Parts: sequence; C-alpha cells; structure tokens
Amino acid sequence: MSLIQHPVNITVETEYLDDQSDPENKRFVFAYTITILNQDIESVQLLSRYWMITDGDQQEQEVEGQGVIGEQPTIEPGKSFRYTSGTVIATKVGSMTGHYGMRTESGDDFQAPIPAFTLATPNALH
Repeated sequence: MSLIQHPVNITVETEYLDDQSDPENKRFVFAYTITILNQDIESVQLLSRYWMITDGDQQEQEVEGQGVIGEQPTIEPGKSFRYTSGTVIATKVGSMTGHYGMRTESGDDFQAPIPAFTLATPNALH
C-alpha cells in the first residue's frame, strides 16, 4: 500500500428515508450519495470499500467489500463517479467514515479516505 497521497476528492450527501424507516422498532434508514472526483494526472480504479458505521448508542458496524454497488469503476483524470447507497441504524443520529481501496493506472495501490459524515433524522440535531 502506497504512502503517496493521490488527489481524489470525496464528497457526501445524505438523506433520511422516512418511508423505509420504522422508528418504533429502532430502524432508521438513510441514503448517501458519494461523488468521487479524480484530480490525479492518471486514471484510478476503485477496487474496494471499508465503512465504519456508528449509531447514537456507539454501536459499531464494519462493512468491507469489493467495489461499490456491484462496480469497480475506473475514473479518468478530471472526471467523477457518483453513486447512491444506503444504511440502516438503530438510532436517530449516527455517523459513517471509511476509505476506498484504489489503484492508479500505473499500478500504485492507495487508500482514499472518506471524510466522516453524519446521519440524522430531520430536527434530530439543533
């Protein structure tokens, strides 16, 4: 794994899915949309993902796997890849953080950190 930083910018948007949630049974469903912008001078491929999902009771769930949404996309320089996925937690508020395992066109493996973001029902945070 390379210690060289590669310029990959990751942004996240979240949405609470009220119609799929069941608060009485501690089921809070959230969608998150990730945009990965490749600011490197060569193409990068997203090979794997790692997530640490923490709910408001500090219960943690680790998720690891190949690619995202069944894909291992290659992102050209200056281009972005965007996808939406989801998660379920047992509280009104939680957070997610993690990283993507990536590889440059020239074969350099690296981790692209995903900044921590908050999952929250409307009006849960003031």
